[in-house]
Amino acid sequence: MNRAGGAGVTTDRDLARWRLRSQLLAAPVADAETVVRTLLGVQAENPSQSAWAVATRTASPSREDLDAALAEGRVIRTHVLRPTWHYVHADDLRWLLQVTAPRVIPVAVQQLRPLVERMTRLTDVVTSMLATTPDRTRSEVASGLAERDESLSSFELMLFLAHLELHGIVCGGVPRDGEHTYALLDDRVPAAAPRDRDEALAELAARYLSSHGPATERDLSYWATLTLTDARRGIAGAAGRLDSFEHDGRTFWHAPGESPASVAPSGGAPDAHLLQVLDEMYRGYQDSRWVIDADGLVGRGRETAIGMALVDAQFVAAMRRRIGTREVAFELRPYRALRADEVAALEAEATAYGRYLDLDARVELRAG
Repeated sequence: MNRAGGAGVTTDRDLARWRLRSQLLAAPVADAETVVRTLLGVQAENPSQSAWAVATRTASPSREDLDAALAEGRVIRTHVLRPTWHYVHADDLRWLLQVTAPRVIPVAVQQLRPLVERMTRLTDVVTSMLATTPDRTRSEVASGLAERDESLSSFELMLFLAHLELHGIVCGGVPRDGEHTYALLDDRVPAAAPRDRDEALAELAARYLSSHGPATERDLSYWATLTLTDARRGIAGAAGRLDSFEHDGRTFWHAPGESPASVAPSGGAPDAHLLQVLDEMYRGYQDSRWVIDADGLVGRGRETAIGMALVDAQFVAAMRRRIGTREVAFELRPYRALRADEVAALEAEATAYGRYLDLDARVELRAG
C-alpha cells in the first residue's frame, strides 16, 4: 500500500475539505442512483431530510430523481449496516446484509424476546400478506396482523419489520405518497450468489474508505457494525485499492491518487451546506467525526441540533428546518460570528434547498 497519498495533510480542516469531495458534496454526480451506489449506504431514518442528503450530491437536485429510483427498485430503503434505515443500491443489498447483519440482528432480537414464541407465526402472516399484495404501509401490515389475531404494538411492529429486513425476508417497497412500504426482498432485488466473506469485507472497506475517506479503521468498524478485526481484514484485502497516511496518531485511508492539493479551497466564495445531523458527513464516522469542528466550537455531549450548517467543511451553526405552505425557513444558531461572505453562501444554499422543495427560502440567524 502506498502510504504517501496523504503527504501534506496537516490539519483537520484538510481532512474535512477532502471529505466534501469524496462524499460528492463538492463534486456532485448525475443522479440519485449514482450517489447511493458511490456512497454504498446513505442513512435514511428521516425520509424527507435524507432525500435532500442524496439530492444535494447531484448536479441538478430533484425530488423525482430519488423517487423514481425507489419506485423502480434500483435504490432500496431498508435496515442494513447499522440498526437503522439506509438507502442502498439493489446490486449491493444482498451482500451487505450477508456481511453486516449478523452483528446487527442481536440488537433487534434482544428487544423482541417477548415475541419469541410468536415469531414463526408472525413471519408467515407478513410474508403471506406481502406475497399477495406487496408495497404495504406499516399501518396496513398492522391491520393485516390484527385481522389474523396477531396484533402488535407500534413499537413491536417496528422492531419486527426491521428484524425481517435484516434477515433478508422483506425490504422497502414502492413508496406511496412519500410513505415507506414493505415488500418481499425476493420480489424487489434480483438473486445473487453469496460472496466469500473476505471478498465482501474487502469490497466494503474499499467502497467505504473511497467514498467517505480519508477515514480510519474505527470509522469503518462503526459505520458497518464490524469488529475491528474484520475492519482490518477488509482493509488488508483491499490493499491494491487504497492509499493511507498518518495524522494525529492514526492511520487514515482513502482512494488512491488523491491529495490535499486536489481538494484545497479555490479562494472564491466558501462552500456552504445545510444538512441533517444524520447526514453521512457527520454520521458516517465516529472515530474522526469531529474534523468538521476543528476549533472545538460544538459541545461533544448529547446532540441538541437536528441539523447543521457547514461552511468550508466546518460546523458553524446548528440548523432547524421549518417547512410552510409557501416557504422553508432555516433557523441558524451560530457557534461563532459569521462573516458576510459566509452568510451569503448559506443563503445561496438555502435558495437551492428551497428550489428543490419548490418553495421560497429564508435564513434566520438567532442567538446561540
